[in-house]
Amino acid sequence: MLSTEADPRHTTKELPLTVIESSPSAKAAAATPPAPPARRGRPAARLAGLLVAALLLVTVCAVSLAVGAKQLTLAEAWGGLVDPDSPAHAVVREMRLPRTLLGLLAGAALGVAGAIMQAVTRNPLADPGLLGINAGASAAVATASAFLGVTTVGGYVWFALAGAAAVTACVYAVGGGRAATPARLALAGAALNAALYSYVSAAMLLDAASLERMRFWTVGSLAAAEPGTVVRVLPFVAVGLVIALAVARPLNALALGDDQARALGARPAATRATVIVAVTLLCGAATAACGPLVFVGLLVPHLVRAVTGPDMRWLLPACALLSPVLLLAADVAGRVLGRPGELQVGIMTAVLGGPLFLHLVTRTRAVRS
Repeated sequence: MLSTEADPRHTTKELPLTVIESSPSAKAAAATPPAPPARRGRPAARLAGLLVAALLLVTVCAVSLAVGAKQLTLAEAWGGLVDPDSPAHAVVREMRLPRTLLGLLAGAALGVAGAIMQAVTRNPLADPGLLGINAGASAAVATASAFLGVTTVGGYVWFALAGAAAVTACVYAVGGGRAATPARLALAGAALNAALYSYVSAAMLLDAASLERMRFWTVGSLAAAEPGTVVRVLPFVAVGLVIALAVARPLNALALGDDQARALGARPAATRATVIVAVTLLCGAATAACGPLVFVGLLVPHLVRAVTGPDMRWLLPACALLSPVLLLAADVAGRVLGRPGELQVGIMTAVLGGPLFLHLVTRTRAVRS
């Protein structure tokens, strides 16, 4: 009988164990420390940020219903909202509620439009006016008012959407079509933006009646809000928000570059085209109802990224909540500072947004240095 040492079956069983134990890969695997656990606090912080933003939005809406030429307490404002027999019912339901709802819609539209524009162009200074979309909407509204006699928001909306869509097509064609890059789109939009706003000024100066009708609109105002205005604007803003939220994941992939995005299954050209459709709907509706408002779509995404990070799935909902906070807070501040009249919300967003954005830029530079 053969001994155990000479049995080939035993040698074949022990040989692989010896090879495995002595292989360099096995030693490296044994020396590699275990991967650190995933950070669990980030989603909780993001969710807490959304809850705080929602609470701020509810608070500023309540203040918007109470503050105005006729000062109301929060209890009186609530009574005017729910009780038809309340003395404040006409003021709250017919004047301040439509104004507040329009501020909600316009703020959400401009904030989300700014966030997706900054993502698709990879330009931190991008806003809804970068590609000339606001200018196209303004030029179409000015044409309708000065030459066609259109005076209602219901008429403005369709012209604003048509103007925004036409300028979008021009920017896309001038920027290179399918070969368009973020830099080309930005340059084409800047050129059309300057030309179209010059046209708006000329058209209004040539027609005194149009200038009188649109002098507050060109600054940016919520004062002319009516229940019908909210009803006409709501479908366009709702569809634009749904489209924007639907491209959140492809925008995350696009932030890595076109090649990486394609490797992850995204289609950069289709994503950019979808973003342009969303921005056209959001900016066209907001501009038609309130006029060209500045800084809302530029500033809020920067503030939100400090909490949510660059993930568009969290950034867009937060912008949709905090942008109306900024817009309505500016509107309330204009009512208080301009008594017995009021300062238009477009003036207040520029006054509040300019210093805040300068502070944000200087702070970012200090952190990087």
